Amino acid sequence: MLELLSRQERLKTSVGRASFAVLLAQDLAVIPLLIFIALLAAGPQTSVLGSIGWAVVQAVVALSVIILFGRFLLRPLFRMVASTRSRDLFIATVLFVIIAAGVITNQAGMSMALGAFVAGLLLAETEYRRAIEATIDPFKGLLLGIFFFTVGMNIDVREVLREPLALAGGVIGLILLKSIVIVALAKPFRLSWPVTVEMALLLGAGGEFAFISLILAAAAGLVGQGTATFALTVTSATMALIPLLSQLARRFASRLRAAGAIPSELLMRPSGRQRHAIVVGYGRVGKVVCALLNEHGIRYIAADSDASTVTRDRRDGHDVYYGDAADPKFLEICGLANAAGVIITIHTHDLIDEVVEHVRALRPDVLIVSRARDADHARHLYRLGATDAVPEAIEASLQLSEAALVGLGLPTGPVIASIHEKRDEIRRGLQQAARAAGLSQTRSVRAKNRDKTRAIFRK
Repeated sequence: MLELLSRQERLKTSVGRASFAVLLAQDLAVIPLLIFIALLAAGPQTSVLGSIGWAVVQAVVALSVIILFGRFLLRPLFRMVASTRSRDLFIATVLFVIIAAGVITNQAGMSMALGAFVAGLLLAETEYRRAIEATIDPFKGLLLGIFFFTVGMNIDVREVLREPLALAGGVIGLILLKSIVIVALAKPFRLSWPVTVEMALLLGAGGEFAFISLILAAAAGLVGQGTATFALTVTSATMALIPLLSQLARRFASRLRAAGAIPSELLMRPSGRQRHAIVVGYGRVGKVVCALLNEHGIRYIAADSDASTVTRDRRDGHDVYYGDAADPKFLEICGLANAAGVIITIHTHDLIDEVVEHVRALRPDVLIVSRARDADHARHLYRLGATDAVPEAIEASLQLSEAALVGLGLPTGPVIASIHEKRDEIRRGLQQAARAAGLSQTRSVRAKNRDKTRAIFRK
């Protein structure tokens, strides 16, 4: 559902925000639902109340262990792993945390899915959440495919074909029932009718957690296998109809708006479209840049690959995230598609080149302002596509000259103006040299290709 709204670029609309809120509430409701299934599966040992009480104690103890581990040991663990700069070890640590949480809940008589869900919530609260998201993104499609493949193996097609009318009735009934409930819940929040109807149809299909709860209930003997198979089939069918439901929802909403309803989008401020800057590196230079951006009211996302400094800065209240800006997935997660500019403040030259190349490949039009080592490095960055490069050696000499001229008694205004003129002159010279080098390189490549072609024809 969220992927569909994201492709349609409608997550920032009223329908997108309301749908996201409902989906988030559904995800949070999974925790008590899975606990309830585990309580029923425990069965009465001495009495029903005693069994439920003991199961509740086990659940509380297991979840407390996971939460305490996440609060006190998760950050030091990832800080130590991140300091090794090993991607494989980082992935292994993420999987270890998730599997360990699942094993703890399983030993307490609950599902492993509940432990994995809680572990995901804890990981999302750390400064490593963007790096984790970028790391597992390549595996997301594979894991999702395995999940649905496993669910599909539990569906008996012969049972479905025996009762096609019941299946159709179940699909229609589920969509209608969920839509009615969502409409009843949306109106007290003063959502307009177009938004309410569109959201109700979009969310009328079943969710992924229905598979988990039904499979667990069937495994515990709480639901018959035939009933579970039928319910899984109905849920799968409704999820397959989500694109069609989306089209119907938009048509109904447009008709309601044409009939005189005021689009709620007209009442929304375009705050979600405000462009932001991505600051790569949060050291001494990065902190000054972010402070000035904040002073002038420009939104930004700061990222740094040093785990210890990120941890320390976040404890001091700075909004900085851990991650590798040379990773295109991490850049996408930071919102590169909607960013107004990328400011590179790191001092590692190879990494600067890599970040500039990836950013320019993903966004040919975005502003790139980068720190450079010297004039040669600045020319190289201009060739890679940087909008502006600031050489450390040249900038230091300009500041030194400014301080010396003012100290020798010259007026501050003319000195600053001359420094600015000199800076622009140096910048133009570097850009022209970079363009000339690029042109000569292109001509050289063309000449080599021409010679190769002639040699082939001579043979």
